[in-house]
Amino acid sequence: MFTVTKTIDFCYGHRLLNYEGKCRHLHGHNGRLEVDIALPSLDNRGMVQDFSEIKQALKGWVDATLDHRMLLWKEDPMVPVLRERGEVLVTLDFNPTAENLAKMVFEYASGRGLPVREVRLWETPSSCASYRAEP
Repeated sequence: MFTVTKTIDFCYGHRLLNYEGKCRHLHGHNGRLEVDIALPSLDNRGMVQDFSEIKQALKGWVDATLDHRMLLWKEDPMVPVLRERGEVLVTLDFNPTAENLAKMVFEYASGRGLPVREVRLWETPSSCASYRAEP
């Protein structure tokens, strides 16, 4: 199996509901996505996928959907408050944990026809969550 990895950096804010740690408060992260694309053989160029093609498929969406956005579960009581104040936010059908965000990126990339093997979201330089295709 051949694999290439594209890295995309972005900034986002969130908070977690049903959580007792400090991430229950609004806060931000300098996130790093690592998207692994895998195929059993190379194309006629000798590649799994050109890095610029991966970037073209994902970077614009990340910039428009995640970068410098407050990501909140639609049930978060802060949603109407932030909307009323004109804040840029994205409401999600799930708690915006790193695990759920990694799955969201995986599903978007797969839906764009990329043969995604795994997506890792680094919330900090030492903390990462991943979502991968079932073998």
